Amino acid sequence: MTPDARGARSAPGGHGHAVVIGSSLAGLTAARSLAGFMDHVTVVERDWLPRGPGRRPGVPQARHPHRLVDDAHRGLERLFPGIGEDLERAGALRLRLPRDMLLLGPAGWLPRHDSGLLAYSAGRDLLDTVIRDRLRGDPRVTFLTRHEAVGLHGGPHDSVTGVWVRRRERAASDAPGARRLLSAQFVVDASGRASRAPRWLTELGYQAPRQSVASTGTRQVSTLYAPPLGHVGDFTGLQITPAPGDRRSALLAPVEGGRWAVTLTTGAGQPPPAGHRELLAAAAALRDPLLHRLIAPATPLGPLYTAHGESRWRHYEQLRRWPDGFLVLGDAFVALDPAHGHGMTLAVHSALVLEHLLHAHGTPTGIGYRLRRALAHQLAPAWRAHTRPPGRGPRARYAQRLAAAARTDRHAATWLLRRADGLEPPSALGPRTLLAALHGAPGAAPGAPPSTTHGAHGARPRPAAPARTPAPGPPAPRQAANTRSVRGS
Repeated sequence: MTPDARGARSAPGGHGHAVVIGSSLAGLTAARSLAGFMDHVTVVERDWLPRGPGRRPGVPQARHPHRLVDDAHRGLERLFPGIGEDLERAGALRLRLPRDMLLLGPAGWLPRHDSGLLAYSAGRDLLDTVIRDRLRGDPRVTFLTRHEAVGLHGGPHDSVTGVWVRRRERAASDAPGARRLLSAQFVVDASGRASRAPRWLTELGYQAPRQSVASTGTRQVSTLYAPPLGHVGDFTGLQITPAPGDRRSALLAPVEGGRWAVTLTTGAGQPPPAGHRELLAAAAALRDPLLHRLIAPATPLGPLYTAHGESRWRHYEQLRRWPDGFLVLGDAFVALDPAHGHGMTLAVHSALVLEHLLHAHGTPTGIGYRLRRALAHQLAPAWRAHTRPPGRGPRARYAQRLAAAARTDRHAATWLLRRADGLEPPSALGPRTLLAALHGAPGAAPGAPPSTTHGAHGARPRPAAPARTPAPGPPAPRQAANTRSVRGS
């Protein structure tokens, strides 16, 4: 089936032109939702968009591992039928959780079984490329690249009727600084954490939103490795989750090209590793040294990149006066600490909310308040789950029992995974999971990894590979240290 055929979900309904600011995952999925309702959609992107999985400056978080978890994948399949096949064809790896990964939960290793949960592991550039190519196959969607949005165009009766855009580089027909108006019946700002929507609103005479900021003090460090020659394992990935009293975590995820994407999150107040030697030392100090054992003989493929742990909510849903025909979503609305890995899931959920309410309302006019409230309701559980400090009451003791039960009970382990990836509420606990939690004995005893190749009786560690001498070529740019700071989620 061609992308064009799969992209045609429904006929446009004569609702005019929509503009989406930003081609992040939030912007791409929002454009898909709008394309089934509006006559035409224009995606405004400030960077050049490569034809393929190339890197662009507007997605700094692309340096870090990404897993498209089961919940996000199911939502993407509703928006882009067959997207899982496209991802695998492009090189993404399909993982059965926890069958294909070793998962160290808060109280110990989870049993490896078929829970029915899937995840796709790939670089962020590949994920964006596959989804972007599907949109490019839709004649109702146009990409306007190398242009930045510089303001909203206000209309009568508290409305937005377009976006002012400006080309970001000199061209024969458009000198730098010249701006032009893109008229639109609906405008979506999906420009991420750096969104300028608060300023645009004040320029039109509206109030800027109140902000809530929660900083965990953690740092996320990521890099790529080539697996050691002759590496054999009965698993394809590794994840070490935080535990009571130890907020450090780590992930080794297979990505396209046979590489390993590795990320390590430090505890609050702890400095991030400054180089590969420090990264190895930090991996050895985790609750289980398996990550160190895996990457010590592997070959680093690049420098370390860091991200800061901060969550930010711009409370647009609380504003009483709001211009009709304008919506903010994605990280421009609510941005979670990137260490949680839920940014893609929340972006997909927001696009589905947009699609549902547009079709239910029947027109893009007069829907702003409902959309803002519905999005806030959708995002609130994730915000509470990841900004609330660890408790010590009955809720915390119950969570410890459930984590302990997950070491041996498959139902408890599956619920723990669903809770981590899909933000499933406690009310979704089944009887068998409740029973397992009641009989779980709290405690932190990691034990041995459930692996025949790297467990208690696995093969001995390989010696570290000698450092590779780089091939002759132009000198690399000088850096202060073998680490780069990246902001974003």
